[in-house]
Amino acid sequence: MENKLIIIAYCVYLPIALGLTYYVAKTLFKNAKVFMLDIFHGKENIAYATNRLFEIGFYLMNLGFALLILKINVSQYNPFETYQKLIETLSYKIGGFSIYLGVMLFLNLLLFFRGRRKSKQGDKKKFVPPIQPVATQK
Repeated sequence: MENKLIIIAYCVYLPIALGLTYYVAKTLFKNAKVFMLDIFHGKENIAYATNRLFEIGFYLMNLGFALLILKINVSQYNPFETYQKLIETLSYKIGGFSIYLGVMLFLNLLLFFRGRRKSKQGDKKKFVPPIQPVATQK
């Protein structure tokens, strides 16, 4: 019974983790296009390419972490024999992964806001005030 429940847990956990990752990534990077266009001053090619690279990195990190924490530890002192244990274990795994996804979401937002701020600071540094013409004496 124990092995059967572990397999059920894997079959429930993986689609939920993958689905959450997909949903968060699509939502984040669909809305991040605005930030990227602002950061790169309307240069669509570089803004979209950079956004896509951030999205790929987000997928790799989160899917990697989801797979890294996949293992369910069962010992002789903590048997995995009931559906209650299955639900408790799944809630712990999915809850932990959801918190991790939330942290990753906010870290990405922080990077977008920081990039936008740096971009605006760079604009101020490039500003050269116009030179006033000097009155010529006759």
